[in-house]
Amino acid sequence: MTAHPSGLLTEAFEAQRDRLRAVAYRVLGSHADAEDVVQEAWMRLVRQDEATIGNLAGWLTTVVGRISLDLLRSRRAHPETVYGQEATDLVVTPADDPAPDEQVALAESVGLALLVVLDSLTPSERLAFVLHDMFAVPFREIGQILGKSADATKMIASRARRKVQTKGRPAGPGREHRKVVRAFRAAALGGDFEALLRVLDPNVKLTVDTPDGVVVTLGATEVAAGARRFSAEVARHRPVLVNGIPGHMSWRPDGTPLSVIAFTVTGGRITGIHIVIDPAKLASIQLPAPA
Repeated sequence: MTAHPSGLLTEAFEAQRDRLRAVAYRVLGSHADAEDVVQEAWMRLVRQDEATIGNLAGWLTTVVGRISLDLLRSRRAHPETVYGQEATDLVVTPADDPAPDEQVALAESVGLALLVVLDSLTPSERLAFVLHDMFAVPFREIGQILGKSADATKMIASRARRKVQTKGRPAGPGREHRKVVRAFRAAALGGDFEALLRVLDPNVKLTVDTPDGVVVTLGATEVAAGARRFSAEVARHRPVLVNGIPGHMSWRPDGTPLSVIAFTVTGGRITGIHIVIDPAKLASIQLPAPA
């Protein structure tokens, strides 16, 4: 066993870190969880005999995949831990024309919205879809993680792909996305329950980050019934991009952040609403209140 990793092994791992983090994030939908998975992979690597690893990149991908799969299955067994992970890292910017260095954040919005679609997949489907379709990992290697044959793994990935295609590719933060968000806010302000149901996906997921934890509401009827909370009149508010996704941010009269709301739109309907009212998370946002 290798108690202290060699410099070459450390260097080789660091060369893989960004890719491993990207894999774990796409599988899990949480930057914090992805960082934890990559760190655990490193801890397992330093306990492994280097001579037994023929393909370091493949070995690390397998380890990250297995750890991520275990986390996904744990979430299914304990649903209260599933939700509210996507926006752990809040990047809030004005919803104006983007500067060149903001283009990357906007491009990522489609990927962020896709996470909502991936939530509908089983852990095995999600892992197979992400590893094969996004990172071109061979079915044989994915099958080793799932404990399935290459043919069975191919069928799992195909089933996942059909589900994603059925739900539709999520829209980026374009004109149509903003139009849907505006329609939601107008319906909420006007108390138009039927209009809310028209703009909400039947399986919409509402996630609220509070100081006491995460609260989840599922389904258009339930979300529409409480929709007035999203559009309560606040003295200071403005449209923003939350991790590239259109939303709104509100401030109290003294200028301290009150809430951040982000909307995910797929196929012309809102499929996800994420509200952050936890002061600890809001404190990390540097965007000043409008005059």
